[in-house]
Amino acid sequence: MSTKPNHLSEKKPLASKLQQNGSSTSNTNKMKTPVVPNKKANMKNTKQMKKSKFSKSTKVQPGSTDGQRKWTTLVHNGVIFPPPYQPHGIKILYKGKPIDLTPEQEEVATMYAVMKDTDYMQKPKFLENFWNDWRRILGRNHVIQKLDDCDFTPIYEWHQQEKEKKKQMSTEEKKAIKEQKMQQEEKYMWAIVDGVKEKVGNFRVEPPGLFRGRGEHPKMGKLKRRIRPRDITINIGKDAPVPECPIAGESWKEIKHDSTVTWLAFWNDPINPKEFKYVFLAASSSLKGQSDKEKYEKARMLKDYIHNIRAAYTKDFNNKDKDPTKRQIAVATYLIDKLALRAGNEKDEEEADTVGCCTLKVSNVECIPPNMIKFDFLGKDSIRYENTVEVELPVFKAIGQFQAGKGENELLFNALDTSKLNAHLKELMPGLTAKVFRTYNASITLDQQLYEETEEGDVAEKVVVYQKANKQVAIICNHQRTVSKTHDSQILRLTERIETAKQELKELKIDLERAKKGKPPLKGADGKQKRNLSPEAIEKKIASANQKIEKYEMDMTTKEDLKTVALGTSKINYLDPRITVAWCKRHEVPIEKIFNKSLLAKFAWAMDVDPEFRF
Repeated sequence: MSTKPNHLSEKKPLASKLQQNGSSTSNTNKMKTPVVPNKKANMKNTKQMKKSKFSKSTKVQPGSTDGQRKWTTLVHNGVIFPPPYQPHGIKILYKGKPIDLTPEQEEVATMYAVMKDTDYMQKPKFLENFWNDWRRILGRNHVIQKLDDCDFTPIYEWHQQEKEKKKQMSTEEKKAIKEQKMQQEEKYMWAIVDGVKEKVGNFRVEPPGLFRGRGEHPKMGKLKRRIRPRDITINIGKDAPVPECPIAGESWKEIKHDSTVTWLAFWNDPINPKEFKYVFLAASSSLKGQSDKEKYEKARMLKDYIHNIRAAYTKDFNNKDKDPTKRQIAVATYLIDKLALRAGNEKDEEEADTVGCCTLKVSNVECIPPNMIKFDFLGKDSIRYENTVEVELPVFKAIGQFQAGKGENELLFNALDTSKLNAHLKELMPGLTAKVFRTYNASITLDQQLYEETEEGDVAEKVVVYQKANKQVAIICNHQRTVSKTHDSQILRLTERIETAKQELKELKIDLERAKKGKPPLKGADGKQKRNLSPEAIEKKIASANQKIEKYEMDMTTKEDLKTVALGTSKINYLDPRITVAWCKRHEVPIEKIFNKSLLAKFAWAMDVDPEFRF
């Protein structure tokens, strides 16, 4: 299923073309295996890939990585800003007395008040950071001098009332608001790249708010200030009209015409100024699709190099040269290869104390004789990585020697950093990085798991086989999630369904015995007389009841098995989609059972793959 964007051939100015409504048409190439859309599957999978409306932060610099031209002409309308704050006039209480606040002070107080029911209110760091930032806005001489003496309940109750009003709105009112919003955003949704109308990804600037972060982030509770046009750099074609600045009296920070990058706009993250937020074309765009394909082809190319790379780092485990870097690089490369560890970057004092391979501290690694290593550290997004693995004996000895004479907070790989490691990796294979290793190991694991398993049974059973293979990848990549708040209730509901189905089965078996003797069925649980059915008809019902029980039991086992594993992350970022599409074709599984609507659009380029494709 491949989607091709409309080629806009009208002889109108490019700027005016972007003002038009309309969406891309699509041409569909049929897969060799019939694929039937499944709305429930899409809704279910959407939970795995719930995309933010706003750009994520990244340390990737705005400059080009390879210097190659990505486009010739580029036209777009910039970004859309959140509406200005509308004061509500509800007063907070300080030592029991109502306090007047300026609109700016009230806005930040409201951000805090609406979080009353969240776990953040129990986190001292969140409270401390909020108070420090709000106090600066209040001013040194403000009557409010202590957060503990503030009562935000009036604003919280007002917010709850406003939420309830929205719930009580009629369908027509909600529809009208949605249509108005769509009209306001329409012109920002599209860009024209080399004459082709392409959808833009996250074109909305995030509104101000309180930073939450993941895990125990040291900056949780800090105020994310409002982003202004003066913060934003726009990238367009040389002959393209400059996007109109939507806020009167303001102007863009800078206008660039860099055809070697694919971003349309960027600005510095308000919480971590060394990081950047970008506006790119949507995942379904041809430019992004080509980039994805190149990424997976690079990882696939590693197959041709991996044998020599492993032979090289194995040889260097025992390197006795005066330069300790070579031996540390060998061990680090081994860990990145075998455990799919991220490379890791040096952190500022105010950043979360997360760790990657190059930034492992002595305290993060425990040597357990004869050759077991226990890892325990906070990885990306403050997710704990705890794993005990068997390693080759020379690696075990080397790590023990790297630890010798060092304090707990000293670096394990003190002669190594990410730039040195990646420079070495590029010598082994063009473009090789720790992330390429990660993508390779994730994809090769899925490919092998799906080929080793015997996919028998119906579609539901085959999907379980896929999920188990996907789980193995998620474990390798340390893609964890907290157990859903609804998990226990879902398990309880399935248990009740199983018990009900088993009771029905028990009654059907009694009815079958009576039917064979020419007797009518017993009355049902509701006291009503059941219909007389032939033994053959009852046997069909028994078979159906057994299938129902099997399905419920399989669903319960799968839910329990996957409750702490995030399957979506690897599917979006690390698994070559051609592996999945080829597997679906081979085993007649509708692709919608595995990919939701967003992934189908993102990986349109992979849909024509041969069923016998191997990573």
